[in-house]
Amino acid sequence: MEIYRASGRLSGAEGLPQKVGMIEESRKQRQLDTRIDLLRERIKDSDDLKVQDEVFDRRALMDLYALMSKGVVISLGGSVSTGKEANIFRGKGEDGTDLAIKIYRINTSNFKAMQNYLSGDPRFGSIKGTKRAVVAAWTRKEYRNLKRAEEVGVKVPHVIAMRENILVMEMVGSGEAPAPQIKDVVLDQEEAELALDKIAGYVSTLYNRANLVHADLSEFNILYHDGEPVIIDMGQSVTLDHPMARSFLARDITNLARFFKKRYGIGTEELIKEKIRAGKKAEAPVRKEG
Repeated sequence: MEIYRASGRLSGAEGLPQKVGMIEESRKQRQLDTRIDLLRERIKDSDDLKVQDEVFDRRALMDLYALMSKGVVISLGGSVSTGKEANIFRGKGEDGTDLAIKIYRINTSNFKAMQNYLSGDPRFGSIKGTKRAVVAAWTRKEYRNLKRAEEVGVKVPHVIAMRENILVMEMVGSGEAPAPQIKDVVLDQEEAELALDKIAGYVSTLYNRANLVHADLSEFNILYHDGEPVIIDMGQSVTLDHPMARSFLARDITNLARFFKKRYGIGTEELIKEKIRAGKKAEAPVRKEG
């Protein structure tokens, strides 16, 4: 609410609008503090005690409360996974949608590594300053990369919203149970061949249509759901303008070929590269990411 400020020296009723405004603002702040305290207590009662201090500082609680106030998130559940930079929690959306709520940790994220990926990306190269600013830019980058990937037909988690270091996505899985990583799934030979072909196609589509390189693709960043691979974790993904884009692409190809060769005896780096070359002829970029 706007706080009214009377000009000049106050006397009698002249100061009333400012005083009333300040009282109302103070009341709203107390209500916000109460709601945040209640949210903190709900989180304390969950199974996430050991990550509470790392993830749920006051700023994160305020951002989470803002998402709840807008109806993006109705409820927060237990932990799904704990990664190198972020924790993912179950949640529910207003229409009953199962959500994956990814919260990047401010204090323990690899600040320097994030800056390296951001600095070469023309969309985010000017980001400097505090850890919080860099992590917020990283979250925004993942949000945009996932949206862009979905636009060109790559199977990724559908993003719903973001705020500061919180990313809200639809849960990939059955109900509240997240889909497994492809490394934890046993495929028969035909399924493996189809999965490799599909993933190689996604690498090609990202490169040729979205102007993106995943930059950390491996069996750890691919889920397997309903017979389909799903690409995840695109915070580090870069545009082709990034000076390391080709090196990152080569690493993605190596990781992908290594996994399928070792596990199923199929696939080579050259096969994946040929898929990308074929895609270059067939798939014109939809648009340049700005």
